[in-house]
Amino acid sequence: MSANVPELLDAWRMVAARRCFDGQVPLSDLPRLQGLVADAEGQCRYALEFGRDEVLKVAYVELTIDTELPLICQRSMQRFLLPVAIRQRLGLIRDEEEESALPPDYEALLVPEDGNLQPLELVEDELVLAVPVVALAPGSEAVERDWPATEEEQSKANPFAALAALKKQ
Repeated sequence: MSANVPELLDAWRMVAARRCFDGQVPLSDLPRLQGLVADAEGQCRYALEFGRDEVLKVAYVELTIDTELPLICQRSMQRFLLPVAIRQRLGLIRDEEEESALPPDYEALLVPEDGNLQPLELVEDELVLAVPVVALAPGSEAVERDWPATEEEQSKANPFAALAALKKQ
């Protein structure tokens, strides 16, 4: 993690001071991401900007992430880098009842009672959500082909033929 980003941030103090942080972290330092990517090579650049919406007076942290995730294409079974650029505004809430008051373009972030946030957890959460369910490399071709049955498959007796014979009796 970059030296200028603390491991813990007091969310409410950061909002009051309108603080901004930027840093980078190796993908290998994000343990929950490890099972979802091909390997842990690469860096993730991120920025956190704390503030309060002028109109709605909602406390927020704006998270910006720029990285490339190494994935395995499920069509070609080759490693490729998926570019990820995230800009997410998280509305800071103290309890779940406040979530309904957030504007539609805000995601809710429940702040613990002590007010401390871990920046790397926020980054890792967003990266985990950015990993596609089925990874497909850009430009990979879909396999559009009919696979006819082989002679061996066609010559095998139908396993339900015996049931059809019993039904006729």
